[in-house]
Amino acid sequence: MPQPSKSARKSSVQEIIDAAGHLYIFLLKFHHELNFIEFFWGAVKKYLREHCDYTFDTLKTNLPKALASVELKTIQKWEHQMICWMEAYRDGKSVKDAQFEVKKYGSQQYKLHHKVSESVARRFDERPSTN
Repeated sequence: MPQPSKSARKSSVQEIIDAAGHLYIFLLKFHHELNFIEFFWGAVKKYLREHCDYTFDTLKTNLPKALASVELKTIQKWEHQMICWMEAYRDGKSVKDAQFEVKKYGSQQYKLHHKVSESVARRFDERPSTN
């Protein structure tokens, strides 16, 4: 029996996540604008650089402070920005045009919180109950 192509096979990470019954999204490599965790780690590293005396003890003390220093509101802003990038790419825009779109939306003030997209919400609704 022929094996599926390498791109069609699941990685061991995907198999473990699937077995646990979790949903996940693998983001494109080398597209930091689509992965807001990169912004989070950047902010954490900036905090650590600004509060550094080059000792391991200080690093251990400051790491929890650095993680806590990033406000939820900031993380939500990064998430919104990532969604704007995804929508621009989904609409077929070039990188330059996508960047213009993201900047345009980033300068607007929104009163509503972002909602989970309908397709993602449906996937959660379709999951079998674990109770």
